[in-house]
Amino acid sequence: MEGPVFALAIIFLAIYQVIKVISEHLLKRRLIRDNLIDKAEVLSHFNSKNDEGNSYPTLKWGLVAMFAGIAFILIEILQQTTTLNLSMENSYLPIGIILVFVSLAFLLYFFIAKKRENK
Repeated sequence: MEGPVFALAIIFLAIYQVIKVISEHLLKRRLIRDNLIDKAEVLSHFNSKNDEGNSYPTLKWGLVAMFAGIAFILIEILQQTTTLNLSMENSYLPIGIILVFVSLAFLLYFFIAKKRENK
């Protein structure tokens, strides 16, 4: 039951993203054609950066990938050295370990970005 629901959610998300990209493009094109770039407040959220910023996207996703990899290695080591049932189908512990490590990666990224922003 979970497989078809998950696949359906992915399909709807993909359709939503495609429609969003096309509509934003058409809106930008029309505003540029009508010379309303200066007066258009609609485009402000496309061009402005967030206050938090995403100043180091490669660093962020590199940290997330590294910490997720460390979590998978830890799960494999725990499976071999303990009697815990760490199969992904029957236990929430592996999912919890992965989420904790990914959260640590985002927190580490946040502190690195804030430290570099203050310099």
